[in-house]
Amino acid sequence: TMTSIIRFDSATPDVSTGPVNNPLEGEPQATTRNFFESPDQHFFAGIWESTKGKWPVSYTEQEFVHMLAGEAILTDEQGKAEHVKAGDSFVVQAGFKGTWESLGEVRKLYAIYE
Repeated sequence: TMTSIIRFDSATPDVSTGPVNNPLEGEPQATTRNFFESPDQHFFAGIWESTKGKWPVSYTEQEFVHMLAGEAILTDEQGKAEHVKAGDSFVVQAGFKGTWESLGEVRKLYAIYE
């Protein structure tokens, strides 16, 4: 039975803002608005934004992404690049290692399972 619905347009998120760790290019700043965290702390959903820049990423989680604004390039360790833009939806699988590059202001909706 569903006990509640969390609406992003009316819920109060947990917000964190700051510089991205270990930038390779630029001085990217990121803001995370986490609207939902499951009681077991394995599932999260919210909106993430960043400014232009590039940094290393290493996923331990499964992440569904829907790009709300901007463009980014995800490049794996073998050099295979995926260019994603507003309107695109995709999953980053646990174990992905490489870089995330925001080509400007980027905003994404995320659902993460750790």
